Order: sequence, then C-alpha cells, then structure tokens
Amino acid sequence: MNQLWLSIWMGLLYWVARLRLGYTFSAMFLQPIVLSPIIGLFYGNITKALIIGAGIQLIYLGVTSTPGGNVPTDPALATCIAVPIALTINLDPQMAIALAVPFGMLGGLIDQIRRTVNATWVHMADKYAKEGNTKGIYLCAFIYPAIFGLILRFPPVFAATFLGHGVVETFLKALPIWLTHSFQIMGGILPALGFAITILVINKKSLLPFFIIGFFIVQYGKISTMGAAIFGICIAFLFTQFVVSKKGGVSE
Repeated sequence: MNQLWLSIWMGLLYWVARLRLGYTFSAMFLQPIVLSPIIGLFYGNITKALIIGAGIQLIYLGVTSTPGGNVPTDPALATCIAVPIALTINLDPQMAIALAVPFGMLGGLIDQIRRTVNATWVHMADKYAKEGNTKGIYLCAFIYPAIFGLILRFPPVFAATFLGHGVVETFLKALPIWLTHSFQIMGGILPALGFAITILVINKKSLLPFFIIGFFIVQYGKISTMGAAIFGICIAFLFTQFVVSKKGGVSE
C-alpha cells in the first residue's frame, strides 16, 4: 500500500476514532492501545506499533476526566500521527512517544474548535424541535457534526502522515546527538509520569513509594514487563490482604 493511501486511511481512522458512535465503545476506540495495532496492521508492523501505542497510553493513563467538559489533550491524534511516522522512518519507540505529546496537545485545540462550531447545530436542533421535525434533529445531532468532524480532523493527520514524515526525518537528522538522546530519555520517563498522575488522581499518595520502588527495580534489575506485572500483582494482593484489610483502607 503506497503512502498516499496509508495517509488517507490514517485520516479516516482518526475521524472514526473521534466520531463518538455512542458511549459503549467510543471512549475505548480513541485509546492508543486500541488504535496502535490497527495502524500496525496497515503498516505491516503490529509489534512495534503496539509497543509505541502502549507507551503513549501510559502517558495519558492519568487523564481520567475532562473538567468542565474541557479536553486538555487528544491521545487519538497523538497515536494516529506519531505511530505512522515512527513506522515509516523506523523511529525509536522512545523518540516516538516523546514526539506524540505535542500532537496530543494540538488535538485538544482542534477539539475546542469542534465544540465551538457544534454549538451551531444545537441552536438549529432547538428550532427543529419546536417544529416537531425529528429528521432535522437527527441531522443536527449526528450528520452535521460528523461531516464537520471529517473536515476538521482528516486534514492534519493526512498531511502529517503524507508529508510530515519527511520533514520529521530531516529535522531529527539535523538535531545534535545529545538532544535526540534527551528525547529518548523523555520518552522513557513520560509513561512513568502517567502512572504517577494516576496515583494522584485516585488520591492515594501513600501508594507512591510502591511506584518509585517498582520503577527503579525495573530500571536497574532489568526485569521484563511481564515479570514486573506478575510481581506487582502479587505484592498488591499481599498488601491488600495483610495491611489494608487490618486498617480498613489505605490512608491518605
């Protein structure tokens, strides 16, 4: 599949991911861990796509709510741009994860434009409701927002995947080694930051030492991800059984 068609499919994938077709699967489909294997299937490298997508997912792990309806970042846009570019130019996963962050912030701005324009359809729907026009209400509730979403969301992903990979590759080659290495370090730290934010969100700061201990054990002990997950589950079970059950809950 040539780059043109890949770029078209990526633009459509991002549009569908943010289309919010009901509440059952919409929140799941826009997650990096779900989008990345689909992107990897198109590019013929599911393994690397999933590695990058999992790293991006960890960054946004703590983004569990949207205060006031405001969307601070867009993990779907971060994934639909960073993963294809990384697979196209064979970018290091840590570099790709760091690259995803600014694209996620751009997605937040795009969503604010969408919300502002979509207010128009709400007023039109009010008018149709007074007239008893159910077809008009349906158009305003779904069709018009979907069409505008395609116009708004398709171009940035298409342009980035079709033209951006060359620009990104040239830019990265022009960077000094120390700076690219810094990006790799940042890409490794950002997922850990996602875990830390999650701990703060659930307001259990007493669990923070477990996070720090686990992070450094993995880094210096060279434990595999699966091994770390097994040890973590066992420790969590023991902690719950012998400490939390006696105290009646985790202290703040």
